[in-house]
Amino acid sequence: MCLACSVTAIDNYNDSIMTIERKLTASADGDFSAYLNTSLGGWSAAMGLHFNRATADEVEAELEIEGKHRQAYGIVHGGVHSGVIETIASVGAALTALPRGQSVVGLENHTSFLLAVREGKLHATAHPLMRGRRTQVWEATVKDDAGRVVATGRVRFIALEAGASLAGEIIAKR
Repeated sequence: MCLACSVTAIDNYNDSIMTIERKLTASADGDFSAYLNTSLGGWSAAMGLHFNRATADEVEAELEIEGKHRQAYGIVHGGVHSGVIETIASVGAALTALPRGQSVVGLENHTSFLLAVREGKLHATAHPLMRGRRTQVWEATVKDDAGRVVATGRVRFIALEAGASLAGEIIAKR
């Protein structure tokens, strides 16, 4: 399976817009995790997030807890849990929206912190609760190495059509 998408970059020096075509490739069972792991950037790369499975029906990822993930009390910072939940939910929502020529952006992220964690790995899984034409809602669970639920979250997305404005820029046609 291959999804074609466009990434629009603004060249501020030349005051122009360029579009880069990128193809997201999946395994025979529709899993995009290998592609995602070889093209990680931004927050996911900085946090060391590794995707184990990424489909339009389920996204699984994990990260090894390091010093950069801890807050002053030595436990995983709540922002890490929230970021992991938003990231894996966003991947699933995007894999649903891209074949329709849409992009998704988060409108809400409600994360609950249930148990403190200091070391080991975080294992996160996200599933869709609702996938409509204009909005999606995904729910995620983060567990520790012992399988205990340490955080849960729900993320609501809006699906944007090509040509819509996002933070002052026009979304390119997919």
